[in-house]
Amino acid sequence: MKELVVISGKGGTGKTSIVASLAALAGNAVLADCDVDAADLHLLLQPKILYREDFRAGLKAVIEPEKCTSCGLCADLCRFEAISESSVEEGSEETTYKSDPVSCEGCGVCAYFCPEKAIQMVQPVCGEWYLSDTRYGPLIHARLGVAEENSGKLVTLVRNQAKKYAEKTEIDLIIIDGSPGVGCPVISSLAGADLVLAVTEPTVAGRHDLKRLGELTRHFGIPTVVCINKWDLNPDLASEIEKDSAEEGMKVLGKIRYDSVFTEAQIEGVSVVEHSNDGVVLEIRSLWKQLEELLR
Repeated sequence: MKELVVISGKGGTGKTSIVASLAALAGNAVLADCDVDAADLHLLLQPKILYREDFRAGLKAVIEPEKCTSCGLCADLCRFEAISESSVEEGSEETTYKSDPVSCEGCGVCAYFCPEKAIQMVQPVCGEWYLSDTRYGPLIHARLGVAEENSGKLVTLVRNQAKKYAEKTEIDLIIIDGSPGVGCPVISSLAGADLVLAVTEPTVAGRHDLKRLGELTRHFGIPTVVCINKWDLNPDLASEIEKDSAEEGMKVLGKIRYDSVFTEAQIEGVSVVEHSNDGVVLEIRSLWKQLEELLR
């Protein structure tokens, strides 16, 4: 079983559009959307959800009002100002304390020092993960809740579930839509992968962030290849990116021209290779053939 991870140093390079096209060309692969902070692969693959499960992570303080004596020690100790005084009921002068789950950092100081043991540290629901069916195979994806910060753990869960499903169904390829950047979600997306495809664009930010991405994948010892999307918007900078990639030991497998067909396909909710048969599609097909060779 092989894992292909498609990532980008920055957002907006066209990574997800290319992943959707690779999924269409592969025909029989387990797909995983690990860009859980802003998942959008489902918009092009229109999945039918077969199974869903809550994702729990981290800890949050929950105050039990029947035990609370309103001593206020928890509010005094909380450096994140997550605990505040509130009325027991509307119109009542009797007060208790409540914890704001958004502000709470889960450190547990309030629970440790509460003299009445009225505070419990509980693992909250931070989002959901799904197993879905698409026209190009199974898709494992997720939705992270508002203001939740455990995206790295959710990415790991999505990858692990994709591996389990691939083993169960004897599918020998997993295509992962990773997160942009070089942070924790990206590391969780690519650690242990067989091949990384870095999608970049001919801009100063794209060139800079591709270098950082190359340093990251080199640190983990993962073979990395490059696709320069919209290369014709700045051919000179695209050439500089090719030179940079060669110096970093990353081969440029494909250069895809700018084409409004990407936007047209997004509007229709399909991949580029489903929307058209020529032009830029030929460049995407060439990219996939080379990736296939490297994954054998």
